[in-house]
Amino acid sequence: MKDIKLSQDQTDRMVRKIKRYFADELDQDIGSFEAEFLIDFFAKEVGPHFYNQALADASRIFVEKAEDASYLVQELEKPSI
Repeated sequence: MKDIKLSQDQTDRMVRKIKRYFADELDQDIGSFEAEFLIDFFAKEVGPHFYNQALADASRIFVEKAEDASYLVQELEKPSI
């Protein structure tokens, strides 16, 4: 898995959301540096779990769709003698 790369705009939006969460839910102020550190930490430590789950979900959907396609192909078969 490659490292998660975020654009500056994405990082800025996440920083604002983290700062707002800390203020609203935890009644604490957090600086932009600390918020960016949290983003990096979660991307490194928790990100792989979500990445792997997304791959498993995509794989399951792919298998389901392949089975659906197989049935559709079988319906196209012509009767043989």
